[in-house]
Amino acid sequence: MHKVIFDTDPGVDDAMALLFLHNHPEIDLVGITTVFGNASIETTTRNALFLKREWGIAAPVARGDGKTYNPMRNPVDWPVMIHGHDGLGNIDVPETIDLPLDPRPAHRFIIETVRANPGAVTLIAVGRMSNLAYALKEDPGIAGLVKEVIIMGGAFDVPGNITPAAEANIHGDPEAADAVMTAPWKVVVVGLDVTMKTVMTRKRLAELTERNGRHLKLLSDISQFYIDFYGRHVQDEGMVVHDSCACIYLVAPELFTTRPGAIRVVAGGIADGQTIQKPDTRTFPPGNWDDLPSQHACIGIDAEKVMALLDETLVR
Repeated sequence: MHKVIFDTDPGVDDAMALLFLHNHPEIDLVGITTVFGNASIETTTRNALFLKREWGIAAPVARGDGKTYNPMRNPVDWPVMIHGHDGLGNIDVPETIDLPLDPRPAHRFIIETVRANPGAVTLIAVGRMSNLAYALKEDPGIAGLVKEVIIMGGAFDVPGNITPAAEANIHGDPEAADAVMTAPWKVVVVGLDVTMKTVMTRKRLAELTERNGRHLKLLSDISQFYIDFYGRHVQDEGMVVHDSCACIYLVAPELFTTRPGAIRVVAGGIADGQTIQKPDTRTFPPGNWDDLPSQHACIGIDAEKVMALLDETLVR
């Protein structure tokens, strides 16, 4: 079993990824930590509690601080045109959810859970890297105790999606992302190079819903607004399943091609949030990528098999 803490900002594609984690028989979801991004921290935390209640998820939810690693940065406007005003596709999520939060802030929840399970916990982060960076800052020793960190974010050999240089999750807190990428733990970055090749069409989602109406009816309702947005960006009428790709990497890494090398994140200027890798196969004069851990960037994907595994797991 893979013990997983899911660091998330629900978010439509986050909801699909959460259901994948909940349904997969080889995954033990031990915690959900919330971060701002697709909506404010108040909204993403409410949404995590809502999905926990509706899908009968046992894992505790811990709220993030809702601030960037660099306190001088201010969050940009929330992407309501993508995820809706409620963060879940304008399905009118209740204002309050009668479920308790874990009393610990998200970064402290991460620290204590990792220390209680040394070498066993994988962190899957599909929003800003703020919670992970705060956990590292408070307790750098956890880097040697985490099994793996899987990130949905970044763009290496393709353009970004919020600027030509940057992907949105990384752009939202680049200082945090750089701290995470350069820490001495194993990081796999599942970014736009591969996620943009995975599309859940409206027709496909409807067919899945017929097979498992109980859970997928809600997911389908949440996804319609997102599909309307992505209709301008993908060939078929569908949505790109960014966050699910990071979760699928955990159980099927053989479906991805990765490239090893140190990774840095640009903080400031017109390339703010850009992810840059120094491949292990290349040599350069001394610079800011030296003496850093070699991490893995996903540069290839078997999209058909990834989507088949997603289908199979969502309808369980």
